[in-house]
Amino acid sequence: MDARFLGIPELVKVPDVAVVVDVMRAFTVAAWAFAQGAERIVLAGSPDEALALKARHPGAVALKDGAPAPGFDAVNSPGRLRSVDLGGRTVVQKTTAGTVGALAVKEASLVLCAGFVVAEATARLLRTRGCDGVTFVVTGEDGQADEDLACAQYIARRAAGTETDPAGYLHRAGASRAAAELTQGVRQGVHPDDVALCLELDRFPFALVAAVEEGLMVLRPHAVPSPIEGPSPIDGRPL
Repeated sequence: MDARFLGIPELVKVPDVAVVVDVMRAFTVAAWAFAQGAERIVLAGSPDEALALKARHPGAVALKDGAPAPGFDAVNSPGRLRSVDLGGRTVVQKTTAGTVGALAVKEASLVLCAGFVVAEATARLLRTRGCDGVTFVVTGEDGQADEDLACAQYIARRAAGTETDPAGYLHRAGASRAAAELTQGVRQGVHPDDVALCLELDRFPFALVAAVEEGLMVLRPHAVPSPIEGPSPIDGRPL
Protein backbone atom coordinates (compact mmCIF):
# COMPACT_ATOMS: atom_id res chain seq x y z
CA MET A 1 0.00 0.00 0.00
CA ASP A 2 1.27 3.44 -0.95
CA ALA A 3 0.78 5.59 2.15
CA ARG A 4 1.27 9.36 2.27
CA PHE A 5 1.30 11.37 5.50
CA LEU A 6 0.27 15.00 5.11
CA GLY A 7 -0.76 17.87 7.34
CA ILE A 8 -3.92 19.80 6.53
CA PRO A 9 -1.97 22.69 4.88
CA GLU A 10 -0.27 20.18 2.56
CA LEU A 11 -3.51 18.96 0.99
CA VAL A 12 -3.10 20.56 -2.42
CA LYS A 13 -5.48 18.14 -4.12
CA VAL A 14 -8.28 15.86 -2.99
CA PRO A 15 -7.05 12.30 -2.39
CA ASP A 16 -9.02 9.29 -3.51
CA VAL A 17 -8.86 7.63 -0.09
CA ALA A 18 -8.21 9.63 3.08
CA VAL A 19 -7.77 8.60 6.69
CA VAL A 20 -8.07 11.64 8.93
CA VAL A 21 -6.31 11.06 12.25
CA ASP A 22 -7.00 12.98 15.45
CA VAL A 23 -6.07 10.93 18.49
CA MET A 24 -6.36 13.64 21.15
CA ARG A 25 -9.21 13.97 21.05
CA ALA A 26 -11.73 14.44 18.23
CA PHE A 27 -12.06 10.94 16.85
CA THR A 28 -11.59 9.21 20.19
CA VAL A 29 -14.57 11.30 21.29
CA ALA A 30 -16.47 10.40 18.11
CA ALA A 31 -15.98 6.70 18.74
CA TRP A 32 -17.18 7.10 22.32
CA ALA A 33 -20.23 9.03 21.10
CA PHE A 34 -21.27 6.06 18.98
CA ALA A 35 -20.57 3.68 21.85
CA GLN A 36 -22.94 5.83 23.91
CA GLY A 37 -25.66 5.40 21.31
CA ALA A 38 -25.33 8.40 18.97
CA GLU A 39 -26.98 7.83 15.60
CA ARG A 40 -24.66 10.09 13.62
CA ILE A 41 -22.13 12.88 14.01
CA VAL A 42 -22.35 15.99 11.86
CA LEU A 43 -18.99 17.71 11.44
CA ALA A 44 -19.19 21.49 11.62
CA GLY A 45 -16.78 24.02 10.15
CA SER A 46 -17.15 26.67 12.86
CA PRO A 47 -18.75 27.16 16.28
CA ASP A 48 -21.50 29.29 14.72
CA GLU A 49 -22.23 26.57 12.17
CA ALA A 50 -22.32 23.99 14.95
CA LEU A 51 -24.95 25.96 16.84
CA ALA A 52 -26.95 26.53 13.66
CA LEU A 53 -26.89 22.81 12.91
CA LYS A 54 -27.98 22.05 16.45
CA ALA A 55 -30.92 24.42 16.03
CA ARG A 56 -31.92 22.69 12.77
CA HIS A 57 -31.92 19.25 14.37
CA PRO A 58 -34.13 19.09 17.49
CA GLY A 59 -32.55 17.00 20.20
CA ALA A 60 -29.04 17.31 18.76
CA VAL A 61 -26.05 17.52 21.10
CA ALA A 62 -23.37 20.07 20.20
CA LEU A 63 -19.81 19.68 21.42
CA LYS A 64 -16.60 21.63 20.97
CA ASP A 65 -13.01 21.94 22.15
CA GLY A 66 -12.11 23.91 25.24
CA ALA A 67 -14.20 25.09 28.14
CA PRO A 68 -18.00 24.80 28.23
CA ALA A 69 -19.69 27.53 26.20
CA PRO A 70 -23.26 28.81 25.84
CA GLY A 71 -25.29 26.68 23.43
CA PHE A 72 -22.90 23.74 23.56
CA ASP A 73 -23.92 20.66 25.52
CA ALA A 74 -20.58 18.93 25.92
CA VAL A 75 -16.85 19.36 25.47
CA ASN A 76 -14.46 17.32 23.36
CA SER A 77 -13.45 14.95 26.14
CA PRO A 78 -13.86 11.16 26.04
CA GLY A 79 -13.68 11.00 29.82
CA ARG A 80 -16.62 13.34 30.16
CA LEU A 81 -18.63 11.94 27.25
CA ARG A 82 -18.48 8.30 28.33
CA SER A 83 -21.15 8.92 30.97
CA VAL A 84 -23.58 10.71 28.64
CA ASP A 85 -26.55 8.84 27.18
CA LEU A 86 -26.68 9.72 23.47
CA GLY A 87 -29.14 7.04 22.43
CA GLY A 88 -30.52 7.82 18.96
CA ARG A 89 -29.32 11.40 18.96
CA THR A 90 -27.42 13.49 16.44
CA VAL A 91 -24.11 14.91 17.68
CA VAL A 92 -22.72 18.08 16.12
CA GLN A 93 -18.95 18.21 16.55
CA LYS A 94 -16.56 21.13 16.02
CA THR A 95 -12.91 20.75 16.98
CA THR A 96 -9.70 22.62 16.32
CA ALA A 97 -8.08 20.05 14.04
CA GLY A 98 -10.01 16.81 13.52
CA THR A 99 -13.20 18.19 12.01
CA VAL A 100 -11.17 20.67 9.95
CA GLY A 101 -9.17 17.81 8.44
CA ALA A 102 -12.26 15.77 7.61
CA LEU A 103 -13.96 18.70 5.92
CA ALA A 104 -10.80 19.39 3.90
CA VAL A 105 -11.10 15.97 2.19
CA LYS A 106 -14.88 15.68 2.00
CA GLU A 107 -14.75 15.18 -1.78
CA ALA A 108 -12.62 12.03 -1.48
CA SER A 109 -14.26 8.76 -2.54
CA LEU A 110 -13.63 7.25 0.90
CA VAL A 111 -13.02 9.21 4.10
CA LEU A 112 -12.23 7.45 7.35
CA CYS A 113 -11.66 9.21 10.65
CA ALA A 114 -9.43 7.47 13.14
CA GLY A 115 -7.59 7.25 16.41
CA PHE A 116 -6.02 4.36 18.27
CA VAL A 117 -9.40 3.27 19.63
CA VAL A 118 -10.52 2.22 16.12
CA ALA A 119 -7.11 1.49 14.58
CA GLU A 120 -7.53 -2.16 13.66
CA ALA A 121 -11.07 -1.71 12.33
CA THR A 122 -9.80 1.15 10.17
CA ALA A 123 -6.90 -0.92 8.84
CA ARG A 124 -9.17 -3.88 8.19
CA LEU A 125 -11.61 -1.73 6.21
CA LEU A 126 -8.77 -0.39 4.08
CA ARG A 127 -7.66 -3.96 3.39
CA THR A 128 -11.21 -5.06 2.63
CA ARG A 129 -11.63 -2.25 0.13
CA GLY A 130 -8.28 -3.06 -1.49
CA CYS A 131 -7.02 0.49 -1.12
CA ASP A 132 -3.64 0.72 -2.86
CA GLY A 133 -3.03 4.42 -2.17
CA VAL A 134 -4.07 6.12 1.05
CA THR A 135 -3.47 9.66 2.25
CA PHE A 136 -3.26 9.92 6.03
CA VAL A 137 -4.18 13.41 7.18
CA VAL A 138 -2.16 14.18 10.31
CA THR A 139 -4.38 16.88 11.75
CA GLY A 140 -2.57 18.14 14.85
CA GLU A 141 0.09 20.83 14.80
CA ASP A 142 -0.08 21.31 11.01
CA GLY A 143 0.96 17.72 10.47
CA GLN A 144 3.64 17.57 13.17
CA ALA A 145 1.60 16.08 16.02
CA ASP A 146 3.44 12.91 16.95
CA GLU A 147 0.40 11.22 18.48
CA ASP A 148 -1.45 11.54 15.17
CA LEU A 149 1.55 10.58 13.05
CA ALA A 150 2.27 7.54 15.22
CA CYS A 151 -1.33 6.38 14.92
CA ALA A 152 -1.33 6.97 11.15
CA GLN A 153 1.89 5.01 10.70
CA TYR A 154 0.58 2.15 12.81
CA ILE A 155 -2.68 1.95 10.83
CA ALA A 156 -0.74 2.09 7.55
CA ARG A 157 1.39 -0.89 8.56
CA ARG A 158 -1.63 -2.87 9.71
CA ALA A 159 -3.52 -1.99 6.53
CA ALA A 160 -0.59 -3.39 4.56
CA GLY A 161 -0.95 -6.63 6.51
CA THR A 162 2.27 -6.19 8.45
CA GLU A 163 2.44 -7.66 11.95
CA THR A 164 3.30 -4.66 14.07
CA ASP A 165 4.04 -4.21 17.77
CA PRO A 166 1.87 -1.25 18.85
CA ALA A 167 3.91 -0.48 21.97
CA GLY A 168 6.31 1.98 20.34
CA TYR A 169 3.53 3.86 18.59
CA LEU A 170 1.49 4.15 21.77
CA HIS A 171 4.58 5.29 23.67
CA ARG A 172 5.18 8.08 21.14
CA ALA A 173 1.58 9.20 21.50
CA GLY A 174 1.77 9.13 25.27
CA ALA A 175 4.95 11.23 25.19
CA SER A 176 3.53 13.78 22.74
CA ARG A 177 2.98 17.46 23.39
CA ALA A 178 -0.77 16.99 23.21
CA ALA A 179 -0.65 14.32 25.93
CA ALA A 180 1.48 16.59 28.13
CA GLU A 181 -0.88 19.52 27.65
CA LEU A 182 -3.90 17.40 28.53
CA THR A 183 -2.17 15.91 31.58
CA GLN A 184 -0.90 19.28 32.82
CA GLY A 185 -4.24 21.04 32.34
CA VAL A 186 -2.94 23.38 29.65
CA ARG A 187 -6.00 22.59 27.58
CA GLN A 188 -9.48 23.22 28.92
CA GLY A 189 -12.41 20.85 29.07
CA VAL A 190 -10.24 17.92 30.15
CA HIS A 191 -11.03 14.83 32.20
CA PRO A 192 -8.15 13.14 34.10
CA ASP A 193 -8.73 9.93 32.11
CA ASP A 194 -8.62 11.54 28.67
CA VAL A 195 -5.07 10.57 27.72
CA ALA A 196 -5.50 6.98 28.87
CA LEU A 197 -8.76 6.68 26.97
CA CYS A 198 -7.14 8.05 23.81
CA LEU A 199 -4.44 5.36 24.06
CA GLU A 200 -6.82 2.38 24.41
CA LEU A 201 -5.88 0.42 21.32
CA ASP A 202 -8.82 -1.12 19.43
CA ARG A 203 -11.35 -0.32 22.12
CA PHE A 204 -14.13 -0.35 19.50
CA PRO A 205 -14.86 -2.86 16.68
CA PHE A 206 -16.02 -0.29 14.13
CA ALA A 207 -14.42 2.17 11.75
CA LEU A 208 -15.58 5.77 11.45
CA VAL A 209 -16.76 6.56 7.91
CA ALA A 210 -17.50 10.13 6.86
CA ALA A 211 -19.54 11.05 3.79
CA VAL A 212 -21.53 13.96 2.47
CA GLU A 213 -25.25 13.56 3.16
CA GLU A 214 -27.61 16.31 2.02
CA GLY A 215 -24.75 18.77 1.96
CA LEU A 216 -23.44 17.87 5.42
CA MET A 217 -20.31 15.91 6.31
CA VAL A 218 -21.68 13.08 8.41
CA LEU A 219 -19.73 10.52 10.39
CA ARG A 220 -21.16 7.06 11.06
CA PRO A 221 -19.82 3.83 12.57
CA HIS A 222 -19.17 0.95 10.19
CA ALA A 223 -18.67 -2.48 11.72
CA VAL A 224 -15.68 -4.38 10.36
CA PRO A 225 -15.76 -7.98 11.64
CA SER A 226 -12.49 -9.87 11.86
CA PRO A 227 -12.18 -12.82 9.45
CA ILE A 228 -13.27 -15.25 12.16
CA GLU A 229 -16.21 -13.17 13.39
CA GLY A 230 -19.73 -12.89 12.09
CA PRO A 231 -21.62 -9.67 11.35
CA SER A 232 -21.75 -7.06 14.08
CA PRO A 233 -24.98 -5.27 15.02
CA ILE A 234 -23.32 -1.82 15.07
CA ASP A 235 -23.80 -1.08 11.39
CA GLY A 236 -23.75 -3.67 8.65
CA ARG A 237 -24.64 -1.32 5.82
CA PRO A 238 -22.41 -1.50 2.73
CA LEU A 239 -20.25 1.47 1.85
